[in-house]
Amino acid sequence: MKRRAFITLLGGAAAWPLRARARQGERMRRIGLLMAVADDGEGQARVTPLKEGLQELGWTDGRNIQIETRFGGADAGRIRAHAAELVALAPDVLVGHATPGTRALRQATSSIPIVMVGVTDPVEQGFVSSLAHPGGNITGFTFVDFQMVGKWLEMLKEAAPGVARAALIFNPDMAPHYYIFLRSFEAEPRSIAVEVTAAPVRNAAEVEEAIVKLAHEPGGGLIVAPDPFTIVHHQLFIRLAQQHRVPAVYYLRTSVAQGALMSYGPDFYDIFRRSASYVDRILKGAKPADLPVQQPTKFELRINLKTAKALGLTIPDKLLALADEVIE
Repeated sequence: MKRRAFITLLGGAAAWPLRARARQGERMRRIGLLMAVADDGEGQARVTPLKEGLQELGWTDGRNIQIETRFGGADAGRIRAHAAELVALAPDVLVGHATPGTRALRQATSSIPIVMVGVTDPVEQGFVSSLAHPGGNITGFTFVDFQMVGKWLEMLKEAAPGVARAALIFNPDMAPHYYIFLRSFEAEPRSIAVEVTAAPVRNAAEVEEAIVKLAHEPGGGLIVAPDPFTIVHHQLFIRLAQQHRVPAVYYLRTSVAQGALMSYGPDFYDIFRRSASYVDRILKGAKPADLPVQQPTKFELRINLKTAKALGLTIPDKLLALADEVIE
């Protein structure tokens, strides 16, 4: 028995170098990742959970996959140029962040599989045929739908009952779909009698102009919509809203720790981590057309009581009870 066990052990040991060599001989898979935001803390906060999710599924950058990452910095021209670069590398799969990243990759290739991450209303934007049956070479994970406008407005009104007008601020070059959102929202019956208007901005000067205008009329409130421009310039929005005493609701949860009044939206860390599962399935042979588009499953509410006090607001207990985090 001991001799047979020794022979078995010896045979296994002899086979180990062969298996190791087989793994070393596997083809390195290449992933092209196009981020629409800047290569800063906020940008890396999205890339990290994607890499962690891939590693949990057995894909390690530098070992069996090579991740080519480009950051567009909310610049449409740079995003398009980076998309062309990534497609020229002929990766096995592309990952497009937000509408600008996904749009640029879609324009650059119709054959390489694309996993979109954090895209708003991909059906309306023409990226997929339907959520259940995407068709084509794109699938992935959505971020918000038009009903979120109502959620933001409802929470803003609860926190600041004096709000009678709310501006939805966004960059139309990065997120043109918010015009559609507002039309859909206006068509919906609602109990909150607050006028909601679009405030398109393309640069810092236009951001300041929009917020100053809002502050000069009584009852103004601000909804900072999610798009790569508002991510890159989130500190500007926070500073101006504080300076001009405009109550504002954001979607970026890290904004609250930096002085924003409140934030509500999907957990983008979770969305990026979940997107790794589709990259994994495509690397293993799945087709994007057969993978249904998935929607957010985790939402978070954060409130800054220090900012509320500075604005002369008292946050109702009902809203505080719903919060995932309250900063005092």
